[in-house]
Amino acid sequence: MWYDLSLPDVEKKLQTNISEGLTTTQVESQLLIHGKNKVAEGKTDTLFVLFLRQFKSPLIFILVAAGVVVFFLGEFIDAGVIFFVLLFNSIVGVIQEGKAQNTLSALKRFVQTDATVLRDGKEVIIPDTDIVPGDILILQEGEKIAADARILESANLAIAEASLTGESHPVHKIVDAIPTENLPVSDQQNMVFKGTYVMAGNGRGVVVATGNDTVIGKISQSIALIDAEIPLKASVRYLSRLIVVVAGIIVGGFFFIGVSIGKSGIEMFTTSVSLAVSIIPEGLPIVMTIVLASGVFRMAKRNAVVKNLQAVEALGHARIIAVDKTGTITKNEMVLKEVFIDGKHFEVSGVGYDPNGNIKLGDDTVDPLAHPELIHAGKVASFCANAHTMFIDETKTFAVSGDPTEAALLVFAQKVGFNKSALEHEAPKISEIPFDYKTKYHATSHLKDGGQYITVVGAPEVVMSFSNAIYTDGHAEPLTLAAKNELEKTFFAMLKNGMRVIAFGTAELPRDSKFETHDHIPKLTFGGMYGILDGLREEVPEAIAQAQVAGMLVVLITGDHKITATAIAKEAGIFKEGDIVLTGEDVEAMDDTVLSQRLDNVSVFARVTPDHKLRIIQAYKQRGDVIAMTGDGINDAPSLVAADLGVAMGKIGTDVAKEAADIVLLDDNFSTIVAAIEEGRAIYNTIKKVILYLFSTSLGEVLTITGALIIGFPLPLLGAQILWLNLVTDGFLDISLAMDPKEKGLLNKAFERPKKYLVDSLMVRRMFVMAIPMMIGSLYVFNEYYVNDLPKAMTMTLLVLAAFQWLNVWNCRSENTSIFRTNPFSNMYLVGATALVICLQVMAIYAPFMQTILRTVSLSWYDWAFALAVASSIIVAEEIRKLISTQKRHV
Repeated sequence: MWYDLSLPDVEKKLQTNISEGLTTTQVESQLLIHGKNKVAEGKTDTLFVLFLRQFKSPLIFILVAAGVVVFFLGEFIDAGVIFFVLLFNSIVGVIQEGKAQNTLSALKRFVQTDATVLRDGKEVIIPDTDIVPGDILILQEGEKIAADARILESANLAIAEASLTGESHPVHKIVDAIPTENLPVSDQQNMVFKGTYVMAGNGRGVVVATGNDTVIGKISQSIALIDAEIPLKASVRYLSRLIVVVAGIIVGGFFFIGVSIGKSGIEMFTTSVSLAVSIIPEGLPIVMTIVLASGVFRMAKRNAVVKNLQAVEALGHARIIAVDKTGTITKNEMVLKEVFIDGKHFEVSGVGYDPNGNIKLGDDTVDPLAHPELIHAGKVASFCANAHTMFIDETKTFAVSGDPTEAALLVFAQKVGFNKSALEHEAPKISEIPFDYKTKYHATSHLKDGGQYITVVGAPEVVMSFSNAIYTDGHAEPLTLAAKNELEKTFFAMLKNGMRVIAFGTAELPRDSKFETHDHIPKLTFGGMYGILDGLREEVPEAIAQAQVAGMLVVLITGDHKITATAIAKEAGIFKEGDIVLTGEDVEAMDDTVLSQRLDNVSVFARVTPDHKLRIIQAYKQRGDVIAMTGDGINDAPSLVAADLGVAMGKIGTDVAKEAADIVLLDDNFSTIVAAIEEGRAIYNTIKKVILYLFSTSLGEVLTITGALIIGFPLPLLGAQILWLNLVTDGFLDISLAMDPKEKGLLNKAFERPKKYLVDSLMVRRMFVMAIPMMIGSLYVFNEYYVNDLPKAMTMTLLVLAAFQWLNVWNCRSENTSIFRTNPFSNMYLVGATALVICLQVMAIYAPFMQTILRTVSLSWYDWAFALAVASSIIVAEEIRKLISTQKRHV
């Protein structure tokens, strides 16, 4: 690996010159070998290809076949309805897939930049696509890194790698080789990576990988190889196959029985095709599209962009929600949360870089002016902070330029009451020793009372090594061994709480004393320690608690250290006593089977790489869990794609993460995920209602026609009449049922795991409870009329079956609540649709042109009353079932 080679070995292996760079001839040769520094893009499908893709479902295949057969049988209107349903569903699918962004294209856009390189001994600026292995890359503050490179020179070089590794702190880079095998990207401190940023300092690096060979390139390749399917899509596919098989068996058996008892082959074929159309729920694709689209519309009101219609439903029955730390449950904004000074722990409140906040000592809010120790800590923080904060009017948020840690110090000083400009006007800066990764401190000298006031912030062990006194009651006391031991205990306690701990100290020097290098640091008075955290988003604890009440397991997957990750997980409510924390090393040591078995009681995965994240997601899926993944960085992209549902942050998320995700939260509000969970469960329940309605009515029609054939009755319905029931009556009612409002209490309990075919045992029982009265009632009505008047008997059978459907759709609104206890006006679409299909039925019976098409005859008011009385039996049957079910639940 490049990180464990010495610089001479790197130079030799790349055949470059680290002092002069590559020659023009070498560059041309390298371009031929390695190609442009581009991440390969996936092929973009045309609209026509997207359109054809919508017809891949077995259910769509059989509908196309049915439409063709119905067309050649002369039923042009019915064929037109079938083809309209297919066309509408396909157009909606094309629109959605057309909007879905291309992950690999986003990766390319994310890394487009210019770069400064050393060639033929001269610095030149070139497009980043022209960089080749062996180029000497000039790294300067604020620039985006154009390729993976090994560090040659580092002058306080700090790289922001949060989007790649999940590490919230800038990583300070070194030159020396690191002789360690299998070092994760986050620990390769002598390497820089394409797509990350230079946060501070400058340096040089020799390019070791370009294009697809970079870390980002490998991530793009892993995304391309991931085969992920949203659960609802798979369930619909399984259901479609089941419908096709069942329809084939029923229709084949029906045709064989009819012909064997002497029925006309042509008559049986026509009726069989109509029966097949009846069994196959033509309205299901369009209804599912409407249900999902309405959910997407409601989510849009909550600032969530849903790129895949089926994505929201998937989140509703997710068993696992895997969350990233930096930028997802935290803000990726360093916040000073605690100050320890003079034996006291002050808690600092506030959000991000907003200078508004309170300071507490115990349970009491304090006035900083009444606490000299706070004034002391705030002044040092202000002197040592070179960062700048600014208010952004467009977003109404505070932003920062400079080192995030120093920004946290500056904001704390502002909360205490210091204005840096005013402070430095009174005490001008004389000199400064910048932070260096090796020395681990930052020191300043300011003019005060005719002398120099020295302030130092840095690693606690470094500041303590400089100190021989400690700040106590406003003055310096000797720093004893006992005091050092107490400071160490405090340090480790703050560290255990997930904080980055920075110590500070002060000293005074004569005005003419030199203060320019490490050797000039005087003996300090140890002041105290600052505890800095990547602040948790305000809405996160409540949102996670709601998800847990809803029966979901929330796990944290992060590149951060184990202690930091565990502390944040505790604060967020993810980690509980007894939970297990796995690190990247633990994951690396397990094969996929062992990893899948070890997931019980694991709530935190720390120090993981993108490959580890991907394996963790796949391990949960291997167990049969439906998993949602949230993230915002490049390192999250493969797992966002692999998860059943990917959720990205819209404001701070990288383009890569947003492209890979199924849902993008525009306002970065984590609680929107809980709203999406509720929406998903409502969608799933609604889809079940529609399937129950369609299948129960289809089963009732099949039993009626088959029963008549077995009993020896003439066929009680013509093919056109069956199509009327299935395409017109059902068509309006199922769509309006899809608009049913959400049920209450969807988040108050664990959600049932969706069945493979979207049909559970209760739905099957309810189908027969509804279908059997339809069969008995229809055959009873037919028997009352067919001996004397067959056309009237068929018309009455058509009417009673239609009435069964009008009433049954109201049965399907709830599994357990009585039809008489639900508010009929809570779904005005259903009220309107019921009125509409009744009017259409009147037209079908009395309009002369409809009488010709459907072979109907006029009926009397008595006939209508008789049909409605018989049809009401379906309500009685379902109400008895609901009553028995309710009594069993309360036993």
